[in-house]
Amino acid sequence: MHLEQAQLNDLERVIEILKDGRNQLAERGIDQWQGDYPNRDHIKEDIENGYAYLVHSDDHETVGAFAMVPAPDQTYDALDGQWKIETDQYVVIHRVAIHSEHAGHGYASGLFVALIDYIKEQRPEILSIRIDTHEDNAPMQHLIEKYGFHRVGTLHGVYRPNEISYVYENIRENQ
Repeated sequence: MHLEQAQLNDLERVIEILKDGRNQLAERGIDQWQGDYPNRDHIKEDIENGYAYLVHSDDHETVGAFAMVPAPDQTYDALDGQWKIETDQYVVIHRVAIHSEHAGHGYASGLFVALIDYIKEQRPEILSIRIDTHEDNAPMQHLIEKYGFHRVGTLHGVYRPNEISYVYENIRENQ
Protein backbone atom coordinates (compact mmCIF):
# COMPACT_ATOMS: atom_id res chain seq x y z
CA MET A 1 0.00 0.00 0.00
CA HIS A 2 1.25 3.48 -0.76
CA LEU A 3 0.06 7.07 -0.58
CA GLU A 4 0.19 9.63 -3.37
CA GLN A 5 -0.54 13.31 -3.22
CA ALA A 6 -3.64 14.00 -5.32
CA GLN A 7 -3.48 16.36 -8.29
CA LEU A 8 -6.26 18.43 -9.86
CA ASN A 9 -6.78 15.75 -12.51
CA ASP A 10 -7.68 13.41 -9.60
CA LEU A 11 -10.53 15.67 -8.41
CA GLU A 12 -13.37 13.55 -9.83
CA ARG A 13 -11.86 10.34 -8.42
CA VAL A 14 -11.50 11.84 -4.94
CA ILE A 15 -15.08 13.17 -5.12
CA GLU A 16 -16.30 9.72 -6.19
CA ILE A 17 -14.49 8.03 -3.27
CA LEU A 18 -15.85 10.51 -0.71
CA LYS A 19 -19.41 10.31 -2.11
CA ASP A 20 -19.17 6.55 -1.87
CA GLY A 21 -17.98 6.98 1.73
CA ARG A 22 -21.00 9.20 2.42
CA ASN A 23 -23.26 6.48 1.01
CA GLN A 24 -21.59 3.80 3.15
CA LEU A 25 -22.17 5.92 6.26
CA ALA A 26 -25.83 6.45 5.34
CA GLU A 27 -26.31 2.71 4.76
CA ARG A 28 -24.99 2.08 8.30
CA GLY A 29 -27.32 4.71 9.74
CA ILE A 30 -24.43 7.04 10.63
CA ASP A 31 -25.36 10.68 10.19
CA GLN A 32 -21.81 11.76 9.31
CA TRP A 33 -21.18 13.58 5.98
CA GLN A 34 -24.92 13.62 5.21
CA GLY A 35 -25.03 17.39 4.74
CA ASP A 36 -22.86 19.60 2.55
CA TYR A 37 -19.57 18.33 3.99
CA PRO A 38 -17.31 17.39 2.39
CA ASN A 39 -18.18 19.16 -0.84
CA ARG A 40 -16.44 19.82 -4.16
CA ASP A 41 -14.97 23.10 -2.89
CA HIS A 42 -13.42 21.40 0.18
CA ILE A 43 -11.90 18.69 -1.99
CA LYS A 44 -10.60 21.07 -4.65
CA GLU A 45 -9.06 23.26 -1.95
CA ASP A 46 -7.45 20.19 -0.37
CA ILE A 47 -5.88 19.28 -3.71
CA GLU A 48 -4.75 22.82 -4.51
CA ASN A 49 -3.12 23.14 -1.08
CA GLY A 50 -1.39 19.75 -1.32
CA TYR A 51 -3.50 18.23 1.48
CA ALA A 52 -5.38 15.54 -0.50
CA TYR A 53 -3.94 12.05 -0.87
CA LEU A 54 -4.94 8.94 -2.77
CA VAL A 55 -4.49 5.50 -1.24
CA HIS A 56 -3.24 2.81 -3.62
CA SER A 57 -3.16 -0.93 -3.14
CA ASP A 58 0.04 -2.86 -3.79
CA ASP A 59 -1.23 -3.55 -7.33
CA HIS A 60 -1.54 0.25 -7.85
CA GLU A 61 -5.33 0.39 -7.77
CA THR A 62 -6.79 3.51 -6.13
CA VAL A 63 -8.78 2.29 -3.13
CA GLY A 64 -9.28 5.40 -0.97
CA ALA A 65 -8.57 9.01 -0.17
CA PHE A 66 -7.94 11.32 2.76
CA ALA A 67 -6.68 14.80 3.58
CA MET A 68 -3.66 15.59 5.75
CA VAL A 69 -3.98 19.20 6.89
CA PRO A 70 -1.07 21.00 8.57
CA ALA A 71 -1.39 23.09 11.73
CA PRO A 72 -3.10 25.26 12.59
CA ASP A 73 -6.53 23.72 12.00
CA GLN A 74 -9.30 26.02 13.24
CA THR A 75 -11.68 23.07 13.35
CA TYR A 76 -10.20 22.32 16.76
CA ASP A 77 -10.45 25.82 18.21
CA ALA A 78 -13.72 24.70 19.82
CA LEU A 79 -12.26 21.50 21.35
CA ASP A 80 -14.00 20.49 24.56
CA GLY A 81 -11.07 18.62 26.06
CA GLN A 82 -7.30 18.81 26.23
CA TRP A 83 -4.52 17.79 23.88
CA LYS A 84 -1.97 15.31 25.18
CA ILE A 85 0.74 17.68 23.92
CA GLU A 86 0.44 21.41 23.23
CA THR A 87 2.25 21.98 19.95
CA ASP A 88 1.90 23.64 16.58
CA GLN A 89 3.87 20.76 15.02
CA TYR A 90 0.89 18.57 14.17
CA VAL A 91 -1.16 17.40 11.22
CA VAL A 92 -4.87 16.65 11.14
CA ILE A 93 -6.37 13.79 9.17
CA HIS A 94 -9.72 14.64 7.60
CA ARG A 95 -12.08 13.11 5.04
CA VAL A 96 -10.91 9.48 5.22
CA ALA A 97 -12.68 6.99 2.95
CA ILE A 98 -12.05 3.60 1.38
CA HIS A 99 -14.26 2.94 -1.65
CA SER A 100 -16.91 0.27 -1.03
CA GLU A 101 -15.54 -1.82 -3.93
CA HIS A 102 -12.46 -2.34 -1.76
CA ALA A 103 -14.08 -2.65 1.67
CA GLY A 104 -13.23 -5.63 3.84
CA HIS A 105 -9.72 -6.15 2.48
CA GLY A 106 -7.80 -4.37 5.24
CA TYR A 107 -7.23 -1.19 3.25
CA ALA A 108 -8.45 1.09 6.04
CA SER A 109 -5.93 -0.48 8.39
CA GLY A 110 -3.30 -0.25 5.68
CA LEU A 111 -4.08 3.42 5.23
CA PHE A 112 -3.41 4.12 8.91
CA VAL A 113 -0.17 2.12 8.89
CA ALA A 114 1.04 3.84 5.71
CA LEU A 115 0.03 7.26 7.02
CA ILE A 116 1.78 6.86 10.38
CA ASP A 117 4.88 5.44 8.66
CA TYR A 118 4.88 8.32 6.15
CA ILE A 119 4.77 10.90 8.93
CA LYS A 120 7.56 9.17 10.87
CA GLU A 121 9.80 8.86 7.81
CA GLN A 122 8.99 11.97 5.76
CA ARG A 123 7.76 14.46 8.35
CA PRO A 124 10.03 14.03 11.42
CA GLU A 125 9.08 17.50 12.70
CA ILE A 126 5.50 16.35 13.31
CA LEU A 127 4.93 15.62 17.01
CA SER A 128 1.18 14.93 16.96
CA ILE A 129 -1.40 13.45 14.58
CA ARG A 130 -4.99 14.54 15.21
CA ILE A 131 -8.27 13.19 13.86
CA ASP A 132 -11.97 13.27 14.67
CA THR A 133 -15.05 11.28 13.75
CA HIS A 134 -18.79 11.34 14.34
CA GLU A 135 -20.01 10.05 17.69
CA ASP A 136 -21.94 7.24 15.94
CA ASN A 137 -19.10 6.10 13.68
CA ALA A 138 -17.99 3.17 15.85
CA PRO A 139 -16.04 1.42 13.05
CA MET A 140 -13.84 4.52 12.55
CA GLN A 141 -13.48 5.03 16.30
CA HIS A 142 -12.26 1.44 16.62
CA LEU A 143 -9.79 1.89 13.75
CA ILE A 144 -8.46 5.16 15.17
CA GLU A 145 -7.93 3.63 18.61
CA LYS A 146 -6.37 0.48 17.11
CA TYR A 147 -3.53 2.62 15.74
CA GLY A 148 -2.57 4.33 18.97
CA PHE A 149 -4.82 7.37 18.99
CA HIS A 150 -6.29 8.43 22.33
CA ARG A 151 -9.58 10.26 22.72
CA VAL A 152 -8.86 13.77 24.02
CA GLY A 153 -12.22 15.51 23.72
CA THR A 154 -15.28 16.36 21.68
CA LEU A 155 -16.44 18.90 19.15
CA HIS A 156 -19.99 20.22 19.29
CA GLY A 157 -21.64 21.56 16.14
CA VAL A 158 -18.45 22.23 14.20
CA TYR A 159 -19.53 20.39 11.05
CA ARG A 160 -23.31 20.71 11.46
CA PRO A 161 -25.55 22.03 14.25
CA ASN A 162 -26.11 19.47 17.02
CA GLU A 163 -23.45 17.11 15.61
CA ILE A 164 -20.94 15.68 18.08
CA SER A 165 -17.53 14.42 17.00
CA TYR A 166 -14.95 12.62 19.10
CA VAL A 167 -11.42 13.96 18.82
CA TYR A 168 -8.29 11.81 19.02
CA GLU A 169 -4.55 12.38 19.13
CA ASN A 170 -1.53 10.19 18.42
CA ILE A 171 1.77 11.36 19.89
CA ARG A 172 5.01 10.46 18.14
CA GLU A 173 6.67 7.62 20.04
CA ASN A 174 9.92 9.51 20.60
CA GLN A 175 8.13 12.11 22.75
